[in-house]
Amino acid sequence: MKRQMINIEQLKFPSGIAAAETLKSLHAKGTEAADKAKSLGIAGAFGAAIAWMRDAGIQASWFGKPAWMPEKIALPGSLAFPGTLKGFPLSQWTFSFEVGAMMIAAGAIIGWKVSWSLLLGGIINYGVLAPWAVQAGAIDTAKLGYRAVVQWSTWAGAAIMVTSGLFMFALQWKTVLRAFGGLSNIFHKRADTKADPLAHIEVPGSWFVTGAAVSGLGCIMVLHYAFQTSWWMGLVAVVLTFFLAIVAARATGESDITPIGAMGKITQLTFGILAPSNMTTNLMTASVTAGAAGATADLLTDLKSGYLLGANPRQQFLAQFFGIFAGTLIVVPAFYILVPTAASLGTDQWPAPSAQVWAAVARLLSNGIHSLHPTAKLGLLVGGLVGIAIPMLELALPKYRKYIPSAMGLGLAMVIPFWNSLSMFIGGAIALIIEKNWKTIAEKYIIPASSGIIAGESIIGIVIALLMSTGVLK
Repeated sequence: MKRQMINIEQLKFPSGIAAAETLKSLHAKGTEAADKAKSLGIAGAFGAAIAWMRDAGIQASWFGKPAWMPEKIALPGSLAFPGTLKGFPLSQWTFSFEVGAMMIAAGAIIGWKVSWSLLLGGIINYGVLAPWAVQAGAIDTAKLGYRAVVQWSTWAGAAIMVTSGLFMFALQWKTVLRAFGGLSNIFHKRADTKADPLAHIEVPGSWFVTGAAVSGLGCIMVLHYAFQTSWWMGLVAVVLTFFLAIVAARATGESDITPIGAMGKITQLTFGILAPSNMTTNLMTASVTAGAAGATADLLTDLKSGYLLGANPRQQFLAQFFGIFAGTLIVVPAFYILVPTAASLGTDQWPAPSAQVWAAVARLLSNGIHSLHPTAKLGLLVGGLVGIAIPMLELALPKYRKYIPSAMGLGLAMVIPFWNSLSMFIGGAIALIIEKNWKTIAEKYIIPASSGIIAGESIIGIVIALLMSTGVLK
């Protein structure tokens, strides 16, 4: 996947670009490099300031609570659009503007096509399909909001992403065959095999086979012994996860959003058919998919940074591998300190909303796929067809490719709130305007400035979370 998506297709992986630009700025030399570093720093401070004022604000207690000062001065989390749709405020359909710059910056990096595709998909999903689903009784209006809508729309969105991602994967069949064909050299070296100029820095095929076998077997064993999942179902989960991880990685490469939940729902749907009455199997096999999809996207994002910086991918892989053990030693104890028992999840302190959605889907599918609302089944069918039709249109009409929406963009728009799609559209539009009118400025500053905003808002978000967890901020 690294060679195909990063070396050949040059997918964006915006967070990877942001990390690379940040590192470049720290070691920059020369006037132009200094200018880029300065723009990154200013943008980072801007992103951090917005995040602080939105999530923490300025508290009167810091100044002795003067009478003239409000208890807290802060930016709102979002700005709701006025008006209603089908009798409900537009904000309940997620039609609002998120106060933040990170998604706008991500939109500037991912490019215009994916940005406008996200907006188009968001309008179609939340402005047309969701109201129709409400009328059909597929969405509970008593809880109308992002999570209520996405529980229904995720089926169509996931179908678009899965079929388009796998179709694009199939179109690269020559590359795939070469990759897997090269694995035969692991077992017997052919004399006529051409030397690969990148073989000494890329991860060897033998590592892939060994890692896939060991980790796959490990997952199957854990599923079997810890969660009583049959061996063959564990094998199905691992194989299915391989293909869904490809889809998740492509989505991240194009938009910087990893559709972990949507990919997990595909696994849940599969086991809703294979094991309709077993909710434990349904949830745990989906967790394998979600974990692998998230890890794949994150690792490829890291490799994108390394690719831009000229790092050795084999050495990066080794660092990532040993990081597994270091991360486990730190993260697992920390998690048990914060969440000592499973009963802590679902409480006010740890609401775990995504876990609640997964559990609801497992309960829904406990009686088989026929438990899905008819409109959700229709969404699966139509979404799957759309996911194949769009890449075929791009192949048939290459001259008009820029006018054809991105399948990943449309699919993602159905699993994220509209305000995210809107922000990324704004970022893409700003970048497009600058590129059209001030090309030199665009080439010099768009990536560093966008990277700075992403880094600044992300870092300050972590700082705020730590301060709140320790009671410093309230």
